[in-house]
Amino acid sequence: MKTSLLFLALTAFVAADKIPDFVVPGKCPHVDERSLYEQQRPNHPKYAGVWYEIAITNNPYQLIRQCVRNEYTFDGTKFNVRSTGIDARGSPMTRNGQVLPNPFGEAHLSVDYEGSWIAPYVILDTDYENFSYYRRCEAAFMNIGVEPSRFSKTTQGSSCPYSSHRSW
Repeated sequence: MKTSLLFLALTAFVAADKIPDFVVPGKCPHVDERSLYEQQRPNHPKYAGVWYEIAITNNPYQLIRQCVRNEYTFDGTKFNVRSTGIDARGSPMTRNGQVLPNPFGEAHLSVDYEGSWIAPYVILDTDYENFSYYRRCEAAFMNIGVEPSRFSKTTQGSSCPYSSHRSW
């Protein structure tokens, strides 16, 4: 019994030491993911196209840091994604991934990039042409105790070499 408790305590200590710093305490707002997913699923083909990232939480798994351009193609079941941009060293980078129905049957999509873990991909709102966001706007983050300064603005614009990083 003591051995089991010591093992559990040691495991909890080691796990706590490995929690990434972009994970912050706080309660997430309730989102009816099933309803959102059911509304969006018939419109998935409209989501295909080019999207430019404007901000992201600090995240060590996001290897492309500037001029992030994501191109989505939809095959009727899943999206293939090709992300291009500039990494932290200033070098061009391309990452390939897919956005697909959650493999465990949960009512949201999942994103799976090469060299990363699969993660939930919950589209909270989109007009399929001008904007899309996966979590909440800045005010909603503040309402749940997440400091918006934890977000990094993604460099975009005339300084970005989009034409040399075209996908497909």
